[in-house]
Amino acid sequence: MTAPHDALPVPSLAPSMEALVSLLTRRSTVVLTGAGCSTESGIPDYRGPGTRARARNPIQHREFLTRPEVRARYWARSLMGWPRFSSARPNAAHAALAELEQAGHVRGLITQNVDGLHHAAGSSRVIELHGALAQVRCLACGAQEAREALQARLLSLNPGFSLEVLELRPDGDADLTSEQLSSFQVPACLVCGGTLKPDVVFFGDNVPVPTVASAFALLEEGDALLVVGSSLAIFSGYRFLVRASERRMPIAILNLGECRGVELADVHLEARAGDALPRLAAALARS
Repeated sequence: MTAPHDALPVPSLAPSMEALVSLLTRRSTVVLTGAGCSTESGIPDYRGPGTRARARNPIQHREFLTRPEVRARYWARSLMGWPRFSSARPNAAHAALAELEQAGHVRGLITQNVDGLHHAAGSSRVIELHGALAQVRCLACGAQEAREALQARLLSLNPGFSLEVLELRPDGDADLTSEQLSSFQVPACLVCGGTLKPDVVFFGDNVPVPTVASAFALLEEGDALLVVGSSLAIFSGYRFLVRASERRMPIAILNLGECRGVELADVHLEARAGDALPRLAAALARS
C-alpha cells in the first residue's frame, strides 16, 4: 500500500532540524508516537493530511459491546484487513527510535499505535496506551488469544468469504459490502464461549489506569518530550504534552499537518518521521 503522505511535499528540514538536535542533545528524551509514525509502513491514520478528507468514523466502544451486528461488522472487516495489517514492517522512523533508545538518547516510548511496530523495530521500553491488535481478549473471562490464531478460526467459520480488501482502515480492518455481512459468523471465546474483543482501546473507552500511571511515570524520568506523528487531537495523548509543559520540560513536535498544542512546543518540525528521525539519530550520535 502507498503511504498516505507520499504525495505531500516535504518542507526543508535544515533550520528546524538544527533546533531539534540542539534541544535534545544531552537530554534523556521520552517519545510520544502516533499514527504518523506508521503511515510510511502502509498503515493509514485518521487525521493526517492524506486521510482527513476521506476519514470515516472509527468503531465506538459502546456500540461494540451492545450491538451484535457491530461486532459482526468489525470482525468481518478485520478478517479482510488482518493479512495486510499484520504484514506491515517497521519503517525508518521506528528503526531510528530504536537506535536512539539503544544509544541512551531516548528513555522510552509512549505510543498511541496498536500495530506493535516499535517492538518489531527493537525498541525495548514501550508503553502501548491503546493496547495491541496482535491479541484478543474475552470480555467475560479475560482469556487471551493470539489474533493470528483467531484469523484461522474466522476463516474456518466463514469458508469462501472474500478477502479482497477494498481499503485498509487504521483499526486494522477494512471496507466491505452489506452482502458480505449477511451470513458472517463471529467466533466465541474458546474457554467460556464469551464475546471476544481485540485487546485495544476503542474510541469512547478509557485507557486502563495502570497504563496511564506507567506512562506518566516514564514521562517523569525524562528531561524532554518528543512528539512524533500525532495530531494530539484526543486527550489520551494530549495530556502528556500538558504534563510536560507543567513540568517545564523542553518539548519538540515532529508531525505533518495540524497538531494540537504546538504553542507549548519549543520546536515544531513539519516533516515525515521517516525522513527526520534518522537524521536526528545521526546528528545525536555525533554530538
